[in-house]
Amino acid sequence: MSNASAKIAHLTAPRQRLAAALEIARLHADDLDRQGRFPHEAIEGLKKARLLGVMIPAECGGEGASLADVVDMCGALGQACASTAMIFAMHHIKVSSLVTHGLDSLWHRAFMKRVADEQLLVGSATTEGGIGGDVRNSICAIDRDGDEFTLTKAANVISYGLNADAIMVTARRNAEAASSDQVMAVVERNQYTLEMTIPWDTLGMRGTCSEGFLLKCKAPSNQIFPHAFAEIAAQSMLAMSHLMWAGVWFGIAADATTRAQNYLRAEARKKPGSTPPAAVRLAETFVLLQEMKSVIMTGIAGYEHAKLNEDILSSVGFSISMNNIKIATSQAVSDIVRSAMMITGISGYRTGGKFSVSRHMRDSLSAAIMVNNDRIIANTSNLTLVSKYDTNLVA
Repeated sequence: MSNASAKIAHLTAPRQRLAAALEIARLHADDLDRQGRFPHEAIEGLKKARLLGVMIPAECGGEGASLADVVDMCGALGQACASTAMIFAMHHIKVSSLVTHGLDSLWHRAFMKRVADEQLLVGSATTEGGIGGDVRNSICAIDRDGDEFTLTKAANVISYGLNADAIMVTARRNAEAASSDQVMAVVERNQYTLEMTIPWDTLGMRGTCSEGFLLKCKAPSNQIFPHAFAEIAAQSMLAMSHLMWAGVWFGIAADATTRAQNYLRAEARKKPGSTPPAAVRLAETFVLLQEMKSVIMTGIAGYEHAKLNEDILSSVGFSISMNNIKIATSQAVSDIVRSAMMITGISGYRTGGKFSVSRHMRDSLSAAIMVNNDRIIANTSNLTLVSKYDTNLVA
């Protein structure tokens, strides 16, 4: 994109600039799902719209978009193509760590400017083979040698690894550190190699192309975040992950509900003066969709409030509330899509067609295993023993 085009793009709000990318994502959604391929067209559309750096502060070349802005865009993309939406969400979860914990580092500030200027796509390597999906523990460790470090990580998932311009990777601080004493580093494409170990042939979210790799990297040590990963996870990544993912899932649920509504309208036109029996189920589905939206909006407001007080942000109660948002929305999306499929019947069950919600159903099933709900509930069950639930309706 030329400098003139970039300037024009910045004259309109991010949500308005999203429109063209939405159409591209919607156009290719079924094809990339069938082929299990990366949504190159939609991601290029997002880059042309200058949307990969919107959350970065203006002083670092971005637009300082709010969490609500980004979650709203996740929801809009989720209605067009869940895989594209999830890639957009994962990228911004990584960017949020830069914004929250990288501003006091010269290297990370410079990298933020590059993300905004060059529209770099940032991937994630926080899971590891042998730890059962627990991102708060690592087996691999940073090995420092002077001003550089090396790292080898057997990652069972790297979000869109082959298509990322850079990857944020977690590891133990050093070989002697405990598994929970982690750091996170940014490594650029020319600083690492990827050897695929686990292919990506999944039930849903097929376009995210998040294969497993043996990642080997060598990079300057100043690319390691100055803050411990435990702090990053608690103060930015936890809330951002659950809320942005929830935005994607809301988009899936909203589009499935819209398809069910359109199906019933078509049925009603065939028999003027009568109401299709499934209209009652549709009304109930709208209740579920509104509840899901309310949970997300409340969560965003809660996070914005917590950011004003570090004690709240790092509190057990805040962690519980964010965990609950993830559990509630990941369950709701499947329930809503299942209801939409009951309304549309065989037309919704088919793969393809304007009333199909087959892709929506398969994509929605990923929600409960990112991170696995059973793991989150088990962690929350321990936290509830040492925390008093906030019973106030108004802060």
